[in-house]
Amino acid sequence: MRLRPRRPRRHQLEADACAQALVDALGPDKVKLGGASRYLAARDASVYRDGAAGPLCYPESADDVATCVRIAAEHGRAVVPRGAGTGLAGGTVPLGNPVVVATTRMNRILEVDVDDAVAWVEPGVINLDLTRHLQPLGYHFAPDPSSQQVCTIGGNVANNSGGPHCLAYGVTSAHVVALDVVLPSGDQVRLGGVEPRTPGYDLRGAFVGSEGLLGIATRVAVRITPNPPAVATLLLSFADVNDAAATVGAIIADGMVPAALEMMDKRIIEAVEAHVHAGYPLDAAAVLLVEVDGLAGGVAADAARIGELGRAHGATNVREAADEAERALLWKGRKGAFGAIAVIEPDYYLHDTVVPRRALVDVLAQIYEIAERHDVIVLNVFHAGDGNLHPLLVFDGRVPGTMERVHAAGREIIEASLAAGGVLSGEHGIGVEKRDFMSLQFSDDDLDAQARLKAAFDPRCLANPGKVIPSSHSCADIQSLRRVPDGVWG
Repeated sequence: MRLRPRRPRRHQLEADACAQALVDALGPDKVKLGGASRYLAARDASVYRDGAAGPLCYPESADDVATCVRIAAEHGRAVVPRGAGTGLAGGTVPLGNPVVVATTRMNRILEVDVDDAVAWVEPGVINLDLTRHLQPLGYHFAPDPSSQQVCTIGGNVANNSGGPHCLAYGVTSAHVVALDVVLPSGDQVRLGGVEPRTPGYDLRGAFVGSEGLLGIATRVAVRITPNPPAVATLLLSFADVNDAAATVGAIIADGMVPAALEMMDKRIIEAVEAHVHAGYPLDAAAVLLVEVDGLAGGVAADAARIGELGRAHGATNVREAADEAERALLWKGRKGAFGAIAVIEPDYYLHDTVVPRRALVDVLAQIYEIAERHDVIVLNVFHAGDGNLHPLLVFDGRVPGTMERVHAAGREIIEASLAAGGVLSGEHGIGVEKRDFMSLQFSDDDLDAQARLKAAFDPRCLANPGKVIPSSHSCADIQSLRRVPDGVWG
């Protein structure tokens, strides 16, 4: 017998005036009130499981978004924007039954201007779909998170996402020139502009990476990047993790900035190879996946020099992808790493601290020691070129006591990264998971300045409350987390 989610009864809908107003304004096809829909909207790809979603809205236009936000504001309800739900820091997890605004139906590529190298897109456009649309024109969208097959441009904007190729091309903020935004008041504004010099403060820069605390993007103008004339992808194998880490520093010190410079350790190599069969060497303690692009002559010279540096630092093998098919397979392995670990344990917890390249060897050693001491399996796969670590703590959350050990190990990894001169996040955002670590990196004055910026956009603290800024500095976010009685929803 197939069970259907129990729908709220009429008197229960009427008990929530905000939900009823949303249904009346948008129509029942754009507002979901059932328990199953709200349960799914209460989670993202992080390990945070204490979310609680209120009405779930699916706007199809900027005016629809403005209507959602305006009605929520009229009823004193918080609003949380949501894309594909692939965030890894709990940034889109709703706290306290707010109105959830999912922009996935706003998925049109509106305009591509090759002359100005700009594309206008809606926030629900899938990252990889944009690049596929641009490929015949000779362009692509440079930010390429591992989740690019499912993550949305709106989510990339919210988290200032990066990806393997951010080493040379930069993170999302370097590729967004303008945004149409619905403010927490329901007003619609444009931040930035496609003109070479936009007057006034860089509010576009403030908005990108703000994780929904300043409003909801409804249209995004992104820079599109010409496809390089030549590309070389190399796989360097090492018998020692420290040799691989040392090679990273040597490549950068030699004056090269590869398009991508990724590192994977033995355990993740084994998981990836079993999953993708890309030819990763199972006898290696670590590999570097290095990509260089540009004019053919320069690419060939850089590839040869990287091979020399690798061998000088202990590389046991240097392999260059022979064709596009082999190159794609190597990248499929790297970008499928997070999914591949399911053969080891069903769950994982991922941080993305950034450390100076000079500290890579030392911090990696500390990460292995921390994981061993807490009896947690750790796999390392990360953007080595800019020191953006991605230690995967893999575990089975059904085993009693496991989550406590995992969180303890995660905290120590953060502390070790900060002690080495690092920062909390390179691309995944702060969300709710790293919110309480903010005071480890920022002073009280820093946090107060961030809170004042949020208050300038959101004086009532209704935009994604409880995220990023610790509660002691958060313009009364805690006061806005007013739970709606569970009985309202049935």
